[in-house]
Amino acid sequence: MLLYHLAAATLAYIVDFVVGDPKNWPHPVRWMGTLIAALDKKWNKGSHKKLKGMLMTATVILTVILISTVTVYGAYFLHPVAGVIWEAILIASTFAQKSLKEAAMEVYDPLRKGDLGEARLKLSYIVGRDTEHLDEAEIVRGTVETVAENTSDGVTAPLFWGTVAGAPLAIAYRAINTCDSMVGYRNEIYRDFGWASARLDDLVNWIPSRLTALVMLFSMKPKASSVKACWQITLRDAPKHPSPNSGWCEAATAAILGVQLGGINYYKGLVSDRAKMGEPVVPLQSKHIKHSIILMQRSSLVFLLLLWLGGIIFAFAFSWF
Repeated sequence: MLLYHLAAATLAYIVDFVVGDPKNWPHPVRWMGTLIAALDKKWNKGSHKKLKGMLMTATVILTVILISTVTVYGAYFLHPVAGVIWEAILIASTFAQKSLKEAAMEVYDPLRKGDLGEARLKLSYIVGRDTEHLDEAEIVRGTVETVAENTSDGVTAPLFWGTVAGAPLAIAYRAINTCDSMVGYRNEIYRDFGWASARLDDLVNWIPSRLTALVMLFSMKPKASSVKACWQITLRDAPKHPSPNSGWCEAATAAILGVQLGGINYYKGLVSDRAKMGEPVVPLQSKHIKHSIILMQRSSLVFLLLLWLGGIIFAFAFSWF
């Protein structure tokens, strides 16, 4: 089945790269969001919120695994080609490479034309920080950080889990990620209820985020240093990030582009001082948005090729022994 999963994941990668996520098509993530919102409204109250949050997360994950498993193996029962195609459709729904590129370019285009107001507005659609008063460098930083972080979350992590166990695990990964994005906050409302979602999201991203950072270093020639120096910067700076996983791709991107990410952000007027990532060899400019997109595309492709190499070796070893 591993090679079937790889074939499906590869087809899904191509579909997402070319077609992306059409706005009017039904999308599993929207259905997940509806279920999460309903359970949040029903269970996030009273006592035992942490236990209820664990139950909510388990309910969402088991629901999507059950539905995807039944439909995928039903398709394989009809014909292997039907199984691969249906798996590819489901896995493609967990990717966000094309939509991430488009969102970043919607910031880049007005920025290149000197329209800071429009660039700030477009950036506000993809980040949680306040954008009203950002200058060009800060707009670029916010965009590059988003592309870097989501290279793992939106491309390589679902690609990894989709290869390991097919569409059901890729869909389960996206369900965990969606739970975390909706309830995984450290505030009074979600500190307990979102605890399980946040911790599980940290767990399933641990391996993919680090593998992606390593792959990034061999996917694009560093702009101002060697691969070894970039890896040292990544090892130094990644643990500084408040997330145990997001810092890896951000630090690797900063090192490769020769820029510095992190710094002061404002969230609804409140200051958040994020650790600095990378060395400011060159100042942040609009071109770095395009460079970050190229890095995302190249590293995700190399990641896929390495999965194929590992899958073929595993399949050969399994048949041999």
